[in-house]
Amino acid sequence: METKELKFILKLLGCPNYRTGLSSSTFDGFKSEKNKICRDLGDRELVDYSREIATVKILPPGQALLKLDPAELPITDKERKVLDKLSKATAKIAPSEITSLKAAERAEILKSLNERGLISAEIKIQRIKAEVWLTERGIEFLRDEYIPNKGANPVISLELLGNYLRFLRKNLRVKPEQVSVPLPTNKQSSVETIINPSDEEILQLIEKLDQELGTENYLPIFHLRQKLQPPMSREELDQALYRLQVNNHIELSTLAEPDKFTSEQLDAGIFQRQGSLVFFITLN
Repeated sequence: METKELKFILKLLGCPNYRTGLSSSTFDGFKSEKNKICRDLGDRELVDYSREIATVKILPPGQALLKLDPAELPITDKERKVLDKLSKATAKIAPSEITSLKAAERAEILKSLNERGLISAEIKIQRIKAEVWLTERGIEFLRDEYIPNKGANPVISLELLGNYLRFLRKNLRVKPEQVSVPLPTNKQSSVETIINPSDEEILQLIEKLDQELGTENYLPIFHLRQKLQPPMSREELDQALYRLQVNNHIELSTLAEPDKFTSEQLDAGIFQRQGSLVFFITLN
């Protein structure tokens, strides 16, 4: 990792939930390099960022589709009109040149056409109000794998070093023989920590916590993390929750009103690539 990339990530560690606006003062020292650093780190899945379609062009399958009988087209009328507009362009065009649709609807249609291989879309960092955040892979890399290169002599400020130390204290995995951490709530839970729990035991623990805390089948994930991390790692628990959801035992839902929770409780959620935060567990 280059020194400028390391400093970029260490700056990000000082932001709430390791997330901030790319144009914020946090990255003032990077000037014109910050977008390239962000992209390079994103390519390695250490960070992610807000994206948008910069340019589009029609592909041969899209051109072929327009030659079919309109009644037989497997696309909507609006999608056909977008393809028709692109077919008349001599080069790539910006989405803003498709003026017949509102921005949000246009973005959805272009995304759909791109996923079906009918057009080619160039994806870039969002131009306005782009955000950047540390990914789960980034957390794992900094916690478990990162070792400074021999011979490198980066000048790291005490502020950046402090960001990294706080990150390690929060995310370093420790496996004591017995763990019993009180939940951050006024009600004390009698549920004991389970060592190496199975998916079935996790499911039972969710039910017990929901009953004891009175969360009405809407259990915030941070309660479960308090009981299972450690001995489980964050990723292990996330994967277990995804398995339970796939098997239709639970539903995971996003948070609409983050102001009601602390930054530590929000950080216990599961951040999605599109920027949403999975926060609640519901038993099926």
